[in-house]
Amino acid sequence: MVDVQYKGECVASHKSALKRIKQIQKRTELLRTHRTKLRHQVRKFRAALKAKDKAAAATLLKPTLALIDHSTHKGALHANTAARYKSRLTLAFNTLA
Repeated sequence: MVDVQYKGECVASHKSALKRIKQIQKRTELLRTHRTKLRHQVRKFRAALKAKDKAAAATLLKPTLALIDHSTHKGALHANTAARYKSRLTLAFNTLA
């Protein structure tokens, strides 16, 4: 049996536990990339809002909201958190006018 290393320590010796550890590590990486992508997109959108650039903000609004929905679907973001982000970003965009 192959032991899986977690933070330098050998953990679990059951086949199912080893598989679970591998699954968790893979999932963690995927969720990390989703969250990173989302944060970058939200930062770009907020920067456009801060610069009071309505044209740039308008082009970034739809992809940002779509990415929030996608992150929710993938499990990187809780549904209520996504709704809160969407609401606040949309409200900020609407007050820009």
